[in-house]
Amino acid sequence: MTKVYRKTGTIKAEQFDGSDEMVDKYELIDAGTMLGTHHSPELYLMGSGKLDVGDWIATGVNGEHWSIADDVFKKTYAELPVIPKLWADTIEELKANHYKLSEFFNEWKCNYDEQELIARAWLDGYQVEE
Repeated sequence: MTKVYRKTGTIKAEQFDGSDEMVDKYELIDAGTMLGTHHSPELYLMGSGKLDVGDWIATGVNGEHWSIADDVFKKTYAELPVIPKLWADTIEELKANHYKLSEFFNEWKCNYDEQELIARAWLDGYQVEE
């Protein structure tokens, strides 16, 4: 029987803009260099395949990189919510003390939009507001 799974880890990702800085940062190589012939406009991410401008370069938990086509990326990933430091500290404290998400809502009077944002942060992770 086929089971359905969700991804549980987060990644860092950067959309490839074709700049020399990104080519150097991710050590991209061109097809001509790979074949030992001449310079080619096609760029490759080692171990991942061809990379086009607009594709995403993902970085995993072990520092590994792979490419993701823009349309696939947009269907698969969502940016983590940005929350105030006070909320982040509260989430961490409540989780460390084995509280439930509902107890956060009982303690803090939040409107519906805030509750949705806090729930996403609690479940998926978050970024702290600067």
